[in-house]
Amino acid sequence: MTNVDLSQYTALITANLPYILLILTALIFLALLVFINISIKMNKLNKRYRRMMTGIDGGNIERLLQVHMEEVRQAVTKVNQLDGEYRRLQAVAAASVQYVGVVRFSAFEEIGSDLSFSLALLDSKRNGVVLSSIYGRSESRVYAKPVVNGQSTYLLTGEEKEAIDKALGKIS
Repeated sequence: MTNVDLSQYTALITANLPYILLILTALIFLALLVFINISIKMNKLNKRYRRMMTGIDGGNIERLLQVHMEEVRQAVTKVNQLDGEYRRLQAVAAASVQYVGVVRFSAFEEIGSDLSFSLALLDSKRNGVVLSSIYGRSESRVYAKPVVNGQSTYLLTGEEKEAIDKALGKIS
């Protein structure tokens, strides 16, 4: 650029200086309005943040979250303990008597009432025992025979088979 070109720009700026100052003043005023708007929004946001960080009863929300996290950890521990207890009880229940069948009968013709019986006591795997009591006028005898999977390795009487079938719901 030469001195002539520079002097033309200087003359142009000098001639329009009031307009340029007016435009710059308007831009500064606009920037001031934007700054004030942003400042107001920041103050509102800051107040909301402080209010949020001050939890219930003036406590800090971070502390409140820590307390809740500890409560969740304790709840998880308790659930795990209860799950273990549930599994233990499930195993106990599976091994306990769940099926019962009783058949009363008269073992001897001369004795009129049904004082003899066969009683099947079985667990969830159909294992257990069948008890039979034979009642006579002068004596009474009790027999126990093991049952595995609904069957016995011992010879079963009709009443004992019927008691096992009743216990397993095969007959009513």
